[in-house]
Amino acid sequence: MVESTHAGRPGTPGSRSQLKIVVPDDHSMVSLLGSRDELLHVIERAFHSDIHVRGNEITVTGPASETELVSRLFAELIDLLKSGTQLTPDAVERSLSMLRNQTEERPADVLTLDVLSSRGRTIRPKTLNQKRYVDAIDKHTIVFGIGPAGTGKTYLAMAKAVRALQDKQVNRIILTRPAVEAGERLGFLPGTLYEKIDPYLRPLYDALHDMVDPDSIPRLMTAGTIEVAPLAYMRGRTINDSFIILDEAQNTSPEQMKMFLTRLGFGSKVVITGDVTQVDLPHGQQSGLRVVQDILEGIPDIHFCRLSSQDVVRHKLVTDIVDAYARHQAEEDKRKGDVSSLKQGGSSRKRGRQ
Repeated sequence: MVESTHAGRPGTPGSRSQLKIVVPDDHSMVSLLGSRDELLHVIERAFHSDIHVRGNEITVTGPASETELVSRLFAELIDLLKSGTQLTPDAVERSLSMLRNQTEERPADVLTLDVLSSRGRTIRPKTLNQKRYVDAIDKHTIVFGIGPAGTGKTYLAMAKAVRALQDKQVNRIILTRPAVEAGERLGFLPGTLYEKIDPYLRPLYDALHDMVDPDSIPRLMTAGTIEVAPLAYMRGRTINDSFIILDEAQNTSPEQMKMFLTRLGFGSKVVITGDVTQVDLPHGQQSGLRVVQDILEGIPDIHFCRLSSQDVVRHKLVTDIVDAYARHQAEEDKRKGDVSSLKQGGSSRKRGRQ
C-alpha cells in the first residue's frame, strides 16, 4: 500500500514529494530491509531521497521521480518475498537496474523464473538478458549464447539440459567443446587420450556436478545418457532426441562449426555458447562463431542471444574488467583504422605524382 503527498508543483524542477509505503503484516521487515538494515543501506546509497522506517511503514521524501522509483522498487522486493525468494544486495541492485532501464519485464518475474531445482538449490536467471536467453532456449531449436565470461551462458544452458532430461523431453545430454591446444599439442601431453582431453572438458563436469547427484553421473555416462566429449568426436554422427551444448564455440573453425550444426537430428535442441573476444585459435585463423553470425542471422528457429558485461554474475570487478578490455579493443581498432587511412592516403598521393 502506497500513500503519497507532494511538496511543490509535481513535474517542475525541484518538485519534491513524499511517499509512505505500508508493508503488509505478513512480511518481516528484517527480510525486506536485511539483517542490520543491509538491504536498506543499498537502497539509500542508490538514491538522493530520504528514507525513514518506522514500524511497518517506510517514508520516502525527495524528488518526485525518485520517490516513485523507490516505491516501485519496494513493490518488486515485496513480490519477490511473496514468491519465497531470499533477498540479497545483488537482487536489490539488479531489480533497480531493470527498473531504471524501463524494461518490459518486471524484476520480480525475471528473478523468480525457476530453471532447475536440484540438490537443495534453485537455479534462476539473475538479469533480464539471462531470462531472455532461457526463454529463447524454450522457443527455438538452435540458440547461440554469445557474451563475455561470467554471464551464465554455459551454466544456464546446462540447467536447461538437465531439466529437459528430467522432464523426458530428450533422451540424453551431449556436452562438447573444442580441445584447442594451449601452447602444447595434445600428442605431446602425458597420459591416455582421455587424460589429455580431460582438462578441456573439466568446466563442463564441474557444472554438471552442481546439478546432478555426483554418484549418479558415472552410471549416466556409462549408459550414454550423458556424454561429455571433444568436438572432434561429433564428426559423422546424426544426433536425435538429445540436448546438445557446444561450449567455447569461439575456438571452432568455420568448418568445425558447420560440421557441428549439421549433426542436428530429429527431436534435438542445440545451444552454442562462446565469447568472441577470447579466441584461442592460431593467429590468422577465423573463428567459426564470428563467421556463423553473418551466415545464419535471420533464419527461422535459430536465435542469437547476446549478453553483455551487465549480465556478469561473478564478482563485480569482472564487469569492470570486461568493460575495460572492450574500451581498449575499441581504441586499438580506431588506431589501426587511422593508420590504415594514412597509408591509403599516402599511396593515393604517390600514384597522383606518378
